Amino acid sequence: MNITLMRTIVVTVGLCVGSVAVDAADWMSWRGPRDHGSQSSGTFPDELNEESIVWRAPLPGKGCSTPILVDGNLYLTAPENGKDAVMSLDASGQRRWLTAFDTEVSGKHRNGSGCNASPVSDANAIYVYFKSGTFAALELDGTKRWATNLVERFGKDERFWDHGTSPVLTKDYVVMARMHAGESWLAAFDKVSGDLVWKVPRNYDVPKESDQCYTTPLVIEYEQRESVLVWGAEHLTIHDAATGEERWSCGGFNPDANALWPAIATPVIVDDMAVVCFGRNDRGTPQLHGVRLNGNGDVTDTNHVWFRDDVSAFVPTPAVAKGLVYIVRDKGEVDCIDPATGETVWSDRLPKNRSAYYASPLIASGRLYAIREDGAMYVVDVNNSKFELLSEYEFDQPIIGSPIPGKDCLYIRGQDHLFCLATDRQ
Repeated sequence: MNITLMRTIVVTVGLCVGSVAVDAADWMSWRGPRDHGSQSSGTFPDELNEESIVWRAPLPGKGCSTPILVDGNLYLTAPENGKDAVMSLDASGQRRWLTAFDTEVSGKHRNGSGCNASPVSDANAIYVYFKSGTFAALELDGTKRWATNLVERFGKDERFWDHGTSPVLTKDYVVMARMHAGESWLAAFDKVSGDLVWKVPRNYDVPKESDQCYTTPLVIEYEQRESVLVWGAEHLTIHDAATGEERWSCGGFNPDANALWPAIATPVIVDDMAVVCFGRNDRGTPQLHGVRLNGNGDVTDTNHVWFRDDVSAFVPTPAVAKGLVYIVRDKGEVDCIDPATGETVWSDRLPKNRSAYYASPLIASGRLYAIREDGAMYVVDVNNSKFELLSEYEFDQPIIGSPIPGKDCLYIRGQDHLFCLATDRQ
């Protein structure tokens, strides 16, 4: 382990809170409120078995995105009859509506699809993106508000594998990032009209495949201004949400110029610290970085606070609960990390298996839920600063999307079905 500590400088960095009042059970983006992948309230199952499944709803086609929950209704992307589509279900698993777009472009990877990007909502509309380039906003009743095609407008996506970046919302705009082996950019579109508001280049000279990124931006408040934090191409950057102007940049993540290091896991922010998974944990070269979010301009030489080369995740994004970072590694090791120092609070592992973890973990009321690509799901008690495996269950299909919490229930998106799990079946 290699941990380097620097002097702590206090700065206020927080995730933006929108003006729309939403239900406490709403989960309106891939990683939920604060982008932490966690929820402190509610009652969720400790014991997983057939009786835990309240309902299972058939899905029209293969999609790997995570559903969202808005005012008790579920929204997800999935192809139907060869076309990109958005589907809504009610709390009982009944389909409310399905809205189709243009022809689907299917995934290349066995765990990819044309519907990798997850929807996002501001409680007024649903915003979606597909591998085909279709980028759209829908009203909550499924009516199309606007649609455009980013591939037709800005060129082919040159990532080697399937897209993974989801749209994010600022107060006024829906923001998309494309970081690939070509002209890379960050762009904002008007929520109401879909018009392009700003588009800024984001290009770096990096080793092969390190420019290909699958992460999702984070909307934060930085120095009392709404901002967008982006991770990819070996750089963290912070941009003004109103103009796209870069205000802050940190490089220095790959001084040995390792090739074939795309960014997949999205960073998490705790207080003023960004915890960044990098390297290739799947190939035995993990990296974990702690970067202080303060200052302006290029802070590469000053803001790397700590670094580890023995723990990280390649695909799953960490979760945050009670100020601690929880990393589920690609082969099932689980690490609880203090984000201020990078030190391990505890480390353990889930049962060994050849299959890997692609879904990001959820922490709900002190329980960590982790799902392996083959459909094996685990419940771990992390409420007492330790690891205690409580239960496991094997679904009958692959699962790539991340679990989300509902009102005293969990929603799991499999390859063929959407599942609702609860402690007490209604």
